[in-house]
This record gives sequence, C-alpha cells and structure tokens, in this order.
Amino acid sequence: MHSEMRRIWIAIVRLLGWKFHLPDAGSRPEIRRCVFVVAPHTAIADFTIGAAYLWSLNVNGHIFIKKEFFRWPVKNAMLRNGCIPIDRGNRHNGMVDLAVREFAKGETFTIAITPEATRKPVKRWKRGFWEIAKQAGVPIVPACIDFGKKEIWLEEAIWPTDDYEADLMKVRRCFHASMAKYPDHFIEVE
Repeated sequence: MHSEMRRIWIAIVRLLGWKFHLPDAGSRPEIRRCVFVVAPHTAIADFTIGAAYLWSLNVNGHIFIKKEFFRWPVKNAMLRNGCIPIDRGNRHNGMVDLAVREFAKGETFTIAITPEATRKPVKRWKRGFWEIAKQAGVPIVPACIDFGKKEIWLEEAIWPTDDYEADLMKVRRCFHASMAKYPDHFIEVE
C-alpha cells in the first residue's frame, strides 16, 4: 500500500508544477548511501516536496521529523514511508547513533535532514548531519528546493573531513534565501 501512496504523492507534487531533476541511473552511485541535507527549510511544504523527490530517486530513503508530527491519523503512514521521529528537545536523543547503526546494516540507506531544525530563521545549523556522515563514512548530498522556480535537484556530494566548519560552509553555500518559500526565514552564509 505504501508504494501506491508514494506514487500518488509524487504525482500530486508534479501536478502542482514541480520539476524534479533526477540523476541518470548509475551516474550518482553515492546517492544510494548518503546524508541528504535539505534546505532552505522555511515551510511545512518543504516536507511534502522533499519526500516526493526522495521517493522519486528510488533510494532506501528515510526522513528525520520532529516527534510531534507522529499523531493519528498520519502516524502509521509516516512510519511505513521511512519517517523517523526525533525528539528535538533532547540534545542526547540518539539520532546520530541511530543513523550510524542503520548505515552499518546495509549497502543502501539514506537519511534526509533539515539541519536548520526549524522553519524559523537560524544562524547556526545543527551539526548532526555532519556527525552522521563522518561516523558512517558516507557523503553529504545537498538537496535544493527552489520555490521560485518550483524545482528540486541534488548538488555534488561533499565528503566530510576533520574540519566541521569548512565542510559546513561548503554545504551552506549550496543554498540561498531566494530559493526559500519564505526568504526572510533563511539566513545565508556570508
């Protein structure tokens, strides 16, 4: 049932005029085992569009979402479709360890994260996406959502180094306020 729901979801997003730039099969093997960083995250619609794109990639995709969204009537559907509840209020929520364990289990696993961790403007991103990629030995792949153009695409993979700040700047430079649904809610790097 969930594969049918995914197809319907993808069709609705595309009917709304969204264009998905999907890599050719085999041209981006790293996207089968990576951390997707999705930004700008300024609206709930980011999830709707991002999930449809992730499912269109046909990867073993999972999405970290704050636990408050896991309520009736959507809880079971979210869980069946790769959504993982996260307690954002608990700094020691085990998110990094959970993802690293999942990467260790199989050849294909991806996780999508919005490191802004909120739809409000933030200067400092959460570093969990980097910790997961570094510990699991997988790349970070920026997934860009552009509301003005109604397009979503992937940037080149960024392999984490030992320099978090330098890696963070590489990732953040992929995203611009003009791409956001609410541009004043996204703070660009200088």
